[in-house]
Amino acid sequence: MRKGILFLALFAFIACSNSSSEVIDEKEQPKPEQQVDGTLIADGNSIKTYDLIKRSGYNHEAPDSSREHKTAHFQHIQQVYDNQLNKYVFAFFIHATIDDDRGLTNITDRQRNEIKTDNKSPKSLVGQKGEAMVFRWKFCLPVGFQTTTKFSHLHQLKGIDNSSGTADVSSPLITLTAYSNSKGGQQLRVRYDKRGGSTSTLISTDLADFLGNWVEVEEKACFGENGSYEVIITRIKDGKVLLKLGPEKMDMWRTDCTGLRPKWGIYRYLGENRSWQDRLRDEEIRFADFSIKKL
Repeated sequence: MRKGILFLALFAFIACSNSSSEVIDEKEQPKPEQQVDGTLIADGNSIKTYDLIKRSGYNHEAPDSSREHKTAHFQHIQQVYDNQLNKYVFAFFIHATIDDDRGLTNITDRQRNEIKTDNKSPKSLVGQKGEAMVFRWKFCLPVGFQTTTKFSHLHQLKGIDNSSGTADVSSPLITLTAYSNSKGGQQLRVRYDKRGGSTSTLISTDLADFLGNWVEVEEKACFGENGSYEVIITRIKDGKVLLKLGPEKMDMWRTDCTGLRPKWGIYRYLGENRSWQDRLRDEEIRFADFSIKKL
């Protein structure tokens, strides 16, 4: 009888191990060959937010080990209940005088708190040459959000380096960034970094319409040398279109990269040796309902 039970247990284990629907460990990022639905949606369990991000096939680069945070831990991506959307959302925190770039002490001019997909993510979450993808998400910038004449990136489409480290991936392909112009006016810009060329602004709009309001973004990209790009941003409370671009035909690839992927969060300039940090403030930027789909 005991041998029979052991045999059945072993049979069940082998059957499960060979199943095409592999069980994903709660803290483990799915492997490239695994299937995910491409969404990342807040579930209200704030303390397990990083687990949720990884389990959904995404990854994070948070400044939890920056400077004072090495001894006074702070979770930089949390979940909070939002009274405009009436549900839990992701809150991305950044501290002007503490946070840096992933705890790297040699980088003193910028700070970041982002999520992304990468070369460890499921293949369905990374764009390849000839593929068309649609990215959707919601975000809300707080009233009084501070910007500079440099960069405060909120979203990027960026290349993934190859194993030799020789790909052209130092600059993002597409950037959604908040910016102060020379007269002090705040703008939201869509920036394009042309391969082998300069960076240009594809479209810009007044940032004031965004502050304190949830907006929904739909971004479509066809990756490759003869690619295309389009994006539309709609304010949720009244359906007003705040920004619309394309579709525009353009080079949407990076030399020798292994794929293109999205990034979201806050990545901003601090000045050399943090000399601009007093121009900024601590911020809480909210995001919700991330979705990545191949068409």
